Amino acid sequence: MKILIINGPNLNLLGKREPGVYGLKSFETYLSELQALYPDHTLDYFQSNVEGELIDKIQEAGFRIDGIILNAGGYTHTSVALADAIAAIPAPVVEVHISNIFKREDFRHVSMIGGSCKGSISGFGLDSYRLAVESLLHTP
Repeated sequence: MKILIINGPNLNLLGKREPGVYGLKSFETYLSELQALYPDHTLDYFQSNVEGELIDKIQEAGFRIDGIILNAGGYTHTSVALADAIAAIPAPVVEVHISNIFKREDFRHVSMIGGSCKGSISGFGLDSYRLAVESLLHTP
């Protein structure tokens, strides 16, 4: 399987940003560990702080790969455009959050993209990404 992990705004700061919420590990370090767990599958990665670049990547990849794991960061709660991009592609998208968004500020309890995604995983730290990979590998 070929899976693309897409991280949105501020997730390039993992390991530095709010370690009490997001941990001390960079995503690049975690990605290497995740790739080692799934050597028979291709796990690629893209990060951008720009909403339009995230939409472009979803549109570009969504017709040629088997699945997308998307942590849209703050755009989760604001972006109808990302939801529309997800709805427009055949590849399933799993929404991921490192923190439990329901234990945070009220505005984070609403996902604009969730209704266009196959499912949502939140609150398991970086392991949320592994759980998303498992969901793509083991459900139709």
